Amino acid sequence: MTITEKILAAHAGKEKVSPGDLLNAKVDLILANDITAPIAITEFG
Repeated sequence: MTITEKILAAHAGKEKVSPGDLLNAKVDLILANDITAPIAITEFG
């Protein structure tokens, strides 16, 4: 697995992930655009 796949697997609680897998992962930090962030926070927040 690549380093990205290892990080995603760890945060999704899975042993292994592959391209195309759908994951529900815990996020440490989010970077958002100042134009769309307020809309996303309202919808998903």
